[in-house]
Amino acid sequence: MIGNIFLFLSIIFLLTFLLGRILEKAHIPWIFASLLLGLVLAIYNPFLRITSSPTFTFLAQIGMYFLLFIIGFEVNLKEMKKSSKFILKGAFFIIFTEAIFGALLIYFVFGYNLVLSFIIALSFATVGEAILIPILDEFKLVNSKLGQVIIGIGTLDNIIEVITLILVIILISSQVHTNINIGLILLSLSILFILTIGLTKLKEEGIKFKFHSIETSFLFTIFILFLFLGIGEYAEATALASLLAGIALKTFIPRKRLELIENEIKTICYGFFAPIFFLWVGATMNINYLISYPLLVILVVIITGGAKFLGSYIISYKEFSAKNSFLLGLGLSVRFSTSIVIIKILLDSKLIDTNLYSVIVASTIVFTFIIPILFSNLLAKWKIK
Repeated sequence: MIGNIFLFLSIIFLLTFLLGRILEKAHIPWIFASLLLGLVLAIYNPFLRITSSPTFTFLAQIGMYFLLFIIGFEVNLKEMKKSSKFILKGAFFIIFTEAIFGALLIYFVFGYNLVLSFIIALSFATVGEAILIPILDEFKLVNSKLGQVIIGIGTLDNIIEVITLILVIILISSQVHTNINIGLILLSLSILFILTIGLTKLKEEGIKFKFHSIETSFLFTIFILFLFLGIGEYAEATALASLLAGIALKTFIPRKRLELIENEIKTICYGFFAPIFFLWVGATMNINYLISYPLLVILVVIITGGAKFLGSYIISYKEFSAKNSFLLGLGLSVRFSTSIVIIKILLDSKLIDTNLYSVIVASTIVFTFIIPILFSNLLAKWKIK
């Protein structure tokens, strides 16, 4: 049984479903259950032969690519252009404030160079606003000023996530491909960006393109995704390629058809591949290091969370009351988005070790548990309208 991957996955999906139902009651995304199950496997793993097998690793990597593909789908450049100056300034000021404090922490405590420290810190300074939207909707605050600022900043941080991912790919290419043809890498990246720009410019042609059914639309979408992945692999840029594929298809496929395809992609991603990816993320953690140095997790939570609060207060104290400024900082501290994907890429590329990786993932778990519960309770207590 221990060596049977089908029975193993059936158990994981069942436990994710059951634990996810409990987590949802606390306003925590159900998909978070698979990360917690991975954490259990990091403590004791009787299925090591399965979780370290090429088949399991391949499925987990596909899950990572689908997550990035969906993030690319959610990048809406037109909506970002409409964002107010306050949201635009707030997004960059708040995220970069946390990134600077986080970079200094990583530089002095973990000993990485400043450039890599800043990129690492920038990756987990982004906002997982999708966690807060159901809470805001429950309290009828989606269209309030506070709700719109949180959602607006969370949307704009997609651009920062793309920039961070590009910086990570550059780092990986410079260190991994020391003996590889640089021309091939540049050619691969150039083709990716040309295809992305080309599909966005061919929007009118996309409208004329006849998608006879959801199935054929889905096949075309998967074709584009794997085409981008195949080209990006030559530059160790498959993560960036999957994100660019989502951005390109966002504008190429007609809007009505796009909505249906997006639902199909999310179903196959979150219903199958994403739980395997987050299980993989959790199982890779170094529990012994966390047990030996638990204060490091607390230090990361305090400094990065404090920096987010500081940036939020500085940028919003003239716009909001003290309570709303506090809620803004609290809400923007939520994570569990692209940051986990980027941190896993850095680990697999050996740019960071399992110690720093484990501390960052553990701090993400702390934020994801505490913030939704605290945020919803404070909204109810303070009767925010």
